[in-house]
Amino acid sequence: MKKLELYYFPQCPYCQIVLSALRVTGLESQVTMYDVNDEPSKKQQLVKETGRGTVPCLFIDGKPMHESKDIANWIHNYAKEVQ
Repeated sequence: MKKLELYYFPQCPYCQIVLSALRVTGLESQVTMYDVNDEPSKKQQLVKETGRGTVPCLFIDGKPMHESKDIANWIHNYAKEVQ
């Protein structure tokens, strides 16, 4: 299993695309999620590590991936591998 960490906030429509992909694939419980609005220190950490404060951002084994459609596609492909 890969280590998955998602930086997001619930009101973001792009984040909803990613959250939906996680629910549909059943991977939601395998992802550590950080709501950057509830945890400002996590947003600071995101900026420090990526140079960007935009969400969603999925860290896959420590490597960041931005862009909701890319993340959703990756989630669907990964789900096929692990299930």
